[in-house]
Amino acid sequence: MTRTIVVGAGIAGLATAALLAREGHEVTVLERGERVGGRAGTVERGGFRFDTGPSWYLMPGVFDHFFDLLGTSTAEQLDLCTLDPGYRLFTEPAKGEDAGSVVIPAGVERVMATFDELEPASSRRLRRYLRSARSASDMAERYFLYNPFTRVRSLLRGDIVRSLPRLTTLLTNSLQRFVHRRFRHPALRQVLKYPAVFLGTDPRRAPAIYHLMSALDLDDGVQYPLGGFWAIVQRLEVLARDAGVTIITGAEVTEILTQPDDGRWRAAGVRWRDAANVEHVETADIVVSAADLHHTETALLPPHAQSYPEAWWQRRESGPGAVLVLLGVEGELPQLPHHSLFFTADWDANFDAIFGPSPVVPQPASLYVCKPSATDANVSPDGSENLFILVPVPADVAIGRGGVDGSGSAEVEATADRAIEQVAQWAGIPDLRERIVVRETIGPADFESDYNSWRGGMLGPSHILRQSAMFRAQNASRRVAGLYYAGATTAPGVGVPMCLISAELVLKRIRGDHSPGRTTASRGSGARKDQPVHAHS
Repeated sequence: MTRTIVVGAGIAGLATAALLAREGHEVTVLERGERVGGRAGTVERGGFRFDTGPSWYLMPGVFDHFFDLLGTSTAEQLDLCTLDPGYRLFTEPAKGEDAGSVVIPAGVERVMATFDELEPASSRRLRRYLRSARSASDMAERYFLYNPFTRVRSLLRGDIVRSLPRLTTLLTNSLQRFVHRRFRHPALRQVLKYPAVFLGTDPRRAPAIYHLMSALDLDDGVQYPLGGFWAIVQRLEVLARDAGVTIITGAEVTEILTQPDDGRWRAAGVRWRDAANVEHVETADIVVSAADLHHTETALLPPHAQSYPEAWWQRRESGPGAVLVLLGVEGELPQLPHHSLFFTADWDANFDAIFGPSPVVPQPASLYVCKPSATDANVSPDGSENLFILVPVPADVAIGRGGVDGSGSAEVEATADRAIEQVAQWAGIPDLRERIVVRETIGPADFESDYNSWRGGMLGPSHILRQSAMFRAQNASRRVAGLYYAGATTAPGVGVPMCLISAELVLKRIRGDHSPGRTTASRGSGARKDQPVHAHS
């Protein structure tokens, strides 16, 4: 039996552990925190439960396929509901005026009608845009996202060759230019460009191929798993344990051990420290690090074993950092649906502040607000609302830490104050601040200390062209045999679906599977299928 250690029990770590256990590996997961989940965390205070990480459920086909690999299904594991509206966009008000807003409903035909209301005859262009997005999404899933890029011939497919002129256009043009050539209304342009933020980059620099993201929310619609993303974490933990995985929390890996092997290096295990500061050495045939890749390479490996040393990272670009604001609010907030976007009029200035040569916290900032209590009665007390505000900021630990009830670093709390005031003014909730009964903030320095996040970023390397697909750090060490990488900081990229795919890419690497598409179910005995179910039940 292959002895395998997985470093980190975030979504990618749990997913990788479950897949490899079903493959027949003896898997131990070592997690430095006191809970599993990693960045997909949870905070409970005063009867409120907050997800502190991802909150948009997109790419449902990726979840379906992953659960199928584990011998189960999404329907058995999660209770999903489709959000209607999918989200609401608030636009910055002109001086002395109220903010505008656009509601994006569920259902592509209703979305078409919304576009026509704002820009007559734009629905025909949107239909073509979404057909293009769907085509790009299908091609990405068949040939790029699940591709370990270990064989050149995996890209020498007829579909790809025939699509080369179009692919070249999509890769060499920016998402912003692609959108602006097709639509004129400022709000519609923002609706089509905002997915770049999910990819940790500026729409002026994101390749136009990422317009495929619009097929995920405008065409597929937006769903929500009852119990939040914490429910997904809980189900992954149960599936991993049912497959035989051992999970140890409070276990901080301090070194990945290597040994010489026929002229190169091979992973031999890890050194780790428990909560009582006692050191342990765990031997292994395979090590998978689902921790932040920068931390893995520069802190856990000696220089001779580093595929991505510090000098490599100095040439890379981080996605944004974040100030997160968790609010428990008395009374109802009908002005806010489950998902809301608050976008400034001057996006270029906003992105320049975050990604430019002299980064600063933007003022005003474009915000994302999640109100899961709109859908899920279990995340707040009766008669109260749960708000999660995300403010994209530069990836800079100097911005500081968050805290409880305004006790965080000065810049973090000032950013939170401005965000609360902005939501209150733009959404027409003048007494929002007075109704807050629970407040907690999280800053870039928390991402660094809690998750060893490179530069305190919330996502990892941004998805500019030279950091996407085969140009992104891949899932196996080039210098250490038996050492693999999973998670948002490696291929294929950021987001929960990408973390699930990264687990499958590790499996394919270990199997020696060089194919570009989805793999088949694991060959091991499999997890029990007789105990689905839902985390909230």
